Amino acid sequence: MSTTKKEVKKITTNTLLQMKAKGEKISMLTAYDFSFAKIFDAAGIDVILVGDSASNVMAGHETTLPITLDQMIYHASSVIRGINRSLVVVDLPFGAYQSNNDLALASAVRIMKETGAHSIKLEGGEEVIDSIKRIVSAGIPVMGHLGLTPQSIYKFGTYSVRATHQEEADKLKRDILLLQQAGCFAVVLEKIPAALAKEVTASVAIPTIGIGAGKHCDGQVLVMHDMLGINTEFKPRFLRQYLNLNELIINASKAYIKDVKSGNFPSDNESY
Repeated sequence: MSTTKKEVKKITTNTLLQMKAKGEKISMLTAYDFSFAKIFDAAGIDVILVGDSASNVMAGHETTLPITLDQMIYHASSVIRGINRSLVVVDLPFGAYQSNNDLALASAVRIMKETGAHSIKLEGGEEVIDSIKRIVSAGIPVMGHLGLTPQSIYKFGTYSVRATHQEEADKLKRDILLLQQAGCFAVVLEKIPAALAKEVTASVAIPTIGIGAGKHCDGQVLVMHDMLGINTEFKPRFLRQYLNLNELIINASKAYIKDVKSGNFPSDNESY
């Protein structure tokens, strides 16, 4: 009898291009540690994003700005150890690429060498094109990010929908073409009108991954803490909560506390 282990077909950047060409939607979630990455990978998620949203959901900061490159490398290294199939994308954090192309490349190289991740993501359009070209030329896959770019929140002053005015919409249309020409393998579109997302998705050969950008993107991404109902304060219109882990964990914790206080745990069967 054969005992050959079934080979796991890994998701690559080329896989995503093929999925777009076939009209197959791309699923993407954030993860920041080994345990959840292993669960999502086993469930069949296509892409795992080690997002700088770790600054918010893991460290409790108000914005994504405080998280450092060293901290992103720690989270990404933990995620990679739980992966067999999914493509892993790691955010370049604020300050790790904006100032010059040399810094951008050095930051991307550190992530790839020190984590084993498969690609990086950075925010912006024309303003960061030179950095994207430099990183891609070094053989590092890059995912772009347009629309609401959280690292620029103090510039915008609000988390409201972006590109609702013609001038900003036109810039986004130009930017996504520039990102494609620069070699990006995919682009996240965050919190823009669905009609605009549909138009720009059709204008490029690379996949678009939407978050608050409607159903016509080639894929969708959510922050795991929002999707699983761990974070109960964040309830934007685009979020679909698939579980209420906050309530389940609180109830389990209360049951544990009760059993400890009453002497019910551990029982004789749970003792050596």
